[in-house]
Amino acid sequence: MIQILLLYAFFASTFTIGSEAIKHVAPLFFTGIRMITSGILLLAFYRFFQNGSFKIKREEIKWFIVILLFHIYFSFGLEYISYKYLSGAKVCLLYNLSPFITALFSYIFFYEKMTIKKWIGFIVGFLGFLPMLLEETPIIENTLGSIGFVSYAELMAIGSVISSCIGWIAMRKLTTEHNHSYFFVNAFGMFFGGLLTLASAPLFETAPTMIALTNPSFLVSLSLLILIGNVFAFNLYAHLLHRYTATMISFFGFITPLFTAFYDWVWFGTTVSLSFYLTIAFVTYGLYLFYQEELKQGYIIQD
Repeated sequence: MIQILLLYAFFASTFTIGSEAIKHVAPLFFTGIRMITSGILLLAFYRFFQNGSFKIKREEIKWFIVILLFHIYFSFGLEYISYKYLSGAKVCLLYNLSPFITALFSYIFFYEKMTIKKWIGFIVGFLGFLPMLLEETPIIENTLGSIGFVSYAELMAIGSVISSCIGWIAMRKLTTEHNHSYFFVNAFGMFFGGLLTLASAPLFETAPTMIALTNPSFLVSLSLLILIGNVFAFNLYAHLLHRYTATMISFFGFITPLFTAFYDWVWFGTTVSLSFYLTIAFVTYGLYLFYQEELKQGYIIQD
């Protein structure tokens, strides 16, 4: 149980560290450097310590392209750009949309059955985000403008979530239907997605100065995100799946925004409003309904 709490405590810290990192270098540049470095480390480990193969069949290429584009490029690129306008806690909370969006995609692409109870959970979860989206937002959040009550910054974060979910669909295809190692697919996506991100950075951002690149805060943020997000959390999650059900681990994911809010308060002195906690309550209940049906239908296997 303690290990699950540690997993999400560390995972939550990546949102706060990410907010700190982009204060020193541009989002796309930082994302590219982080992913390339992580990809090299994971590919090397996969090849020399797991004796893995890098072979990709022709019919699998399209899914690997989806991985590098959506699992890494759009997902992390939009997430880190949104940190310029949103708190890490809010971005983290928006990521709780992931199970609902993934479920909708699974319904479309994998024909997984949606019962009435699952639809109710789905709707409750989505409606739960309204209190947070309707509240008065900080001036910086509306810098880019808005559509109705949703700011463009929030739309970028939501776009990041949707991209991540598309990436997970491709990950599922490659690991279940094509029998690729999750370790290899993730490492592939990080490396080539990182290259694409770094290559496109000059089109949207000013190149960082040597002062910024040698800034201790930047170097520490980069190292921590690679160690915590790309190495530690990944392996701990895989380890925990051998001891606990995916459902149980998923439920604990709801504490992630709380950890992030705490880190933001300690690091930046920022606080969250009542609507933040109302959203957590609604989303938690919606997902509870949804996952109960997942268990009944056998989509989630209990140990």
